[in-house]
Amino acid sequence: MKHYRLCLSLLLAFLFVAAPAQTHAASPVRTYRNPILNRIGPADPHVLRHDGRYYMYPTTDGKGFDVFVSDDLVHWEQKPKCYTDPRGGAWAPDVFHHAKGDGKFYLYYTVSRTAGSGGLDKVIGVAVGDGPLGPFKDRGNLADTAIDAHLFRDDDGALYLYYVNLAGGFKIMAQAMADPLTKRREPKEVIRPTMDWERKKGAVTEGPWMLKHKGVYYLMYSGSGADGPDYAIGYATAKSPLGPFTKHPGNPIAHRGNGVFGPGHHSVVTGPDGKLWMVYHQQNNEQVGWRRFLAIDPIWFDDQGVLHAKTTRGTDEPAP
Repeated sequence: MKHYRLCLSLLLAFLFVAAPAQTHAASPVRTYRNPILNRIGPADPHVLRHDGRYYMYPTTDGKGFDVFVSDDLVHWEQKPKCYTDPRGGAWAPDVFHHAKGDGKFYLYYTVSRTAGSGGLDKVIGVAVGDGPLGPFKDRGNLADTAIDAHLFRDDDGALYLYYVNLAGGFKIMAQAMADPLTKRREPKEVIRPTMDWERKKGAVTEGPWMLKHKGVYYLMYSGSGADGPDYAIGYATAKSPLGPFTKHPGNPIAHRGNGVFGPGHHSVVTGPDGKLWMVYHQQNNEQVGWRRFLAIDPIWFDDQGVLHAKTTRGTDEPAP
C-alpha cells in the first residue's frame, strides 16, 4: 500500500507540472490531492512563491511558525520553525518579500499578549528575515486588538496592510504603509459583517487577501465563525486599494457543500501551470471545533471579471 501511494503521489506531481497537450474528455487529468498535508490541525496558510519554489506558513502549535517547502504545490517538506514567540497564541502568518526595496522578508503575525486587565489581547506584529526560511527577528507591534494581517504591493510600488480590528466587532481595515515597517496616515475601515452569510455564527469578516485584476481591486475575506461549518470566503471590489468596496452579490464563492465544511482563511498563489490557486483550510466535519486541514483548489476570473472558486475534499481533482 505504501508503495502504491508513493507512486500515485509522484504521478500527481508530474502531471501538475507538465500536463499533456491533449486529454480525453472522459478521463480528466488528475493534478492534485486534498488535503495537501496529511494531518489535522494546520490552518490559515500563507504561500509565498520565491525563485521558483513555494514556501507555506500555516498556523500550527501557537508557539511560532513552521515552514513547508514545495516545488510543485503537491509535495511539501517541513522545515524548522522560522519564528517563535514566547507570548504564545501565534497564528495567521503572512510573509512579504520586499524584492523592489531592501530585499528583506517580512513576517506579519498575530499573537496574544497579556492586557492591562489581566486578560489576553490580540496584536499584530512584524518580524524581519534575510530569506524565506528565516530566522525572523521581531520588530515590534503594528496594531493592537487586531488579527489577520496581509501586506499587498500595488503595481506602482505602494504598500497597503489589511487586517482585522476587533474593537467593537470584526472590521477589516486598510492601512497605507510608507514601507513594510512604517504606517502612513490613519487606517480606514473597508469591510464589516453586514450580510447573512457573514453572520451565520457570530458576525465575522476576517482573513483579508488582496488581488488585482485588470485595474480592479478584489479584497477577498472569510466570514462567519472560523470554528463552524459555515465559515466561507467572499470578496468585494473597488477602484482603489482603500475602497470604497462593494461586496459581490454572489458571495460566498467558497462555502460548505459536497463534503466540504468551513472553507476559509486562504492565500492565493500562481502555480507552476501559470494559473491561480487558492490555499486554504477546511473543517474535518460539520461539528463546531478546530479540527482543520489544509487544501488547495483553483480560482479564476471569467470574461466579466467575476471571481470564481472551486472547493474539493479528499480526492484527486482536475484543474478547471
